[in-house]
Amino acid sequence: MTLLRSPSPAMAGLLIAVVAALAVGGALVFEHGFGYVPCMLCLWQRWPYYLGAPLALFAALLAARGATGPARLLLVAVAILLAGGAALGVYHAGVEWSFWPGPTSCAGANAAPTSAGGLLAQMQNTRIVPCDRAAWRLFGLSLAGYNALVAAGLAGLAIAGARSPRPF
Repeated sequence: MTLLRSPSPAMAGLLIAVVAALAVGGALVFEHGFGYVPCMLCLWQRWPYYLGAPLALFAALLAARGATGPARLLLVAVAILLAGGAALGVYHAGVEWSFWPGPTSCAGANAAPTSAGGLLAQMQNTRIVPCDRAAWRLFGLSLAGYNALVAAGLAGLAIAGARSPRPF
């Protein structure tokens, strides 16, 4: 008897979609709620979630309807996307720790003011962070580091769901 059963394709797809949406939501709270302007690498790290969440949800729906073959293939695609996102997170975290150089031009994306009214207040409340500095750390990890962990975990979950013997 195993303590942990691998998740069904439907459960894996649903969990991935929810966690991916929460990850992007958290990034948006940092951006719009706390005024952290994401750098170019930060924005790139969102793309695997933007693409992976709906694909994972679609995989869950397919699996729930009995089409486990296509659902498993979609979960493999999601795993590849999220593994790429994890690699990008590791790369970005390495740039922040000065393990390797980052892009030559990387500053806060969309840092330009959006209107002339209240320009000074907007500039004072905007935290532009270049790619080679962590905007925020918790337990020594930056958001890029946490992204690497979350994306890798979700990629593993997608593989587990794709390999699960359970149909749904």
